[in-house]
Amino acid sequence: MLDRTGRYDFMAEPFHCDFSKRLSMGHLGNHLLNAADFHAIDRGFGMPQLNPEHKTWVLSRLAVEMEEMPPEYTKFSVETWIEGVMRYFTNRNFRIVDAADDNRVYGYGRSIWALIDTDTRQPLNIPDLGGGEIARYVDTERVCPIASLSRVKIGKDACRVASLPTHYSDVDVNGHINSVKYIEHVLDLFGLDWYRGHRVRRFDIAYVAESHYGDTLNFYREDVADGAVCVRITKSTPGDDGETEVCRSMIAFT
Repeated sequence: MLDRTGRYDFMAEPFHCDFSKRLSMGHLGNHLLNAADFHAIDRGFGMPQLNPEHKTWVLSRLAVEMEEMPPEYTKFSVETWIEGVMRYFTNRNFRIVDAADDNRVYGYGRSIWALIDTDTRQPLNIPDLGGGEIARYVDTERVCPIASLSRVKIGKDACRVASLPTHYSDVDVNGHINSVKYIEHVLDLFGLDWYRGHRVRRFDIAYVAESHYGDTLNFYREDVADGAVCVRITKSTPGDDGETEVCRSMIAFT
């Protein structure tokens, strides 16, 4: 049996960094999702094993809290482990550290995933996966020190600040808009001058519904206490005059 925790090495490549010469939040998000995928594949319940059975993992919530982002050319590691398994959801945590120095911890992440049927888009019973094999890899003793995932409350009076059409590069292997693309679009609501004086300390996002190519994404912003900003994203679908909520996010700056 493999260790409950998987560790995967990456590098903050220059074209994955922003103007500060540090890894961007969007690319960090991709690395976290890659680490989750590698961990699941190694243990027999990853996408290659699930897709032929018409099953897939879908990210439901994600929180990333960083003390600092890895600098350009830095080699870093993402450790990931399963904290708990419920009927329809599983909790997965992350630790981001310097590859050569475990005492240099860049930050942590928490996530919740659902297992769905790719034909019906309905949730599946996770404890039954692989005859219950997933339960062997649950680690309830390892600590993730950041706060639990936020429900992200945002008022109905939030102001609409932008609308964006979806494009080819927004669509992922599951045929809907990529989870990380929402994060990048939200962060793009703030200008370069803002980021010269602020950095993202924590990013929470809760996914409510899927959106697809051809939809228009609408962004509603509300400033809340302690310098945090909430953003709700809705979708407008061609032929439908209404809007459907897709996700909610909260960004805490420092």
